[in-house]
Amino acid sequence: MTKLAIIYYSTTGHGTTMAKRVAAAAESAGAEVRLRHVAETHDPASFAKNPALTANYEATKDLPAATGDDIVWADAVIFGTPTRFGSPAAQLRTFIDSLGGLWADGKLADKVYAGFTSSNTLHGGQETTLLSMMLPLLHHGMYLVGLPYTERALNETQGGGTPYGASHVCGAGAVTALTDHEKALAQALGKRVASLAVQLASFAAGARG
Repeated sequence: MTKLAIIYYSTTGHGTTMAKRVAAAAESAGAEVRLRHVAETHDPASFAKNPALTANYEATKDLPAATGDDIVWADAVIFGTPTRFGSPAAQLRTFIDSLGGLWADGKLADKVYAGFTSSNTLHGGQETTLLSMMLPLLHHGMYLVGLPYTERALNETQGGGTPYGASHVCGAGAVTALTDHEKALAQALGKRVASLAVQLASFAAGARG
């Protein structure tokens, strides 16, 4: 069974929703999924007056937090983050920066990688965020997976969805549900990553045989 780690940072819960959607799709494709959030690094008191941030923090703070061991365990990894001025959130960048020791030992190479993100606005930097996430992972020697235009939803979406990964336009204020197109693309990403990891494992087993 292919092992997939979904490692994400979520501020207001949109990332959590996307992570669960991707996880369900990967499980339906036969993967064993380990869902892990990146621990909050900000003092909860700093966002105590923001109901959405506080609710997501309370909902996830006691869940297992991501560690480098989750990546070592996995055959494939999907990272998720909100956009921050066109870049991944600092919390996720800090997590990735912490992987130097595993990188030096060669334990991060030859795994399948993909990403997802969300932003308040349609042109909020989703594509640059996904591309920025890819850069350190290329150093890690991971195989990158995107979304092809053979996915009908990628041609039809009026919200999130990019060739570089799944995405969601959440808007400001109340938590906004994923559109049908965004759901379809998140599911497609989970299935594509799981399927490719199976193919690579089969190829490797055949080469050894």
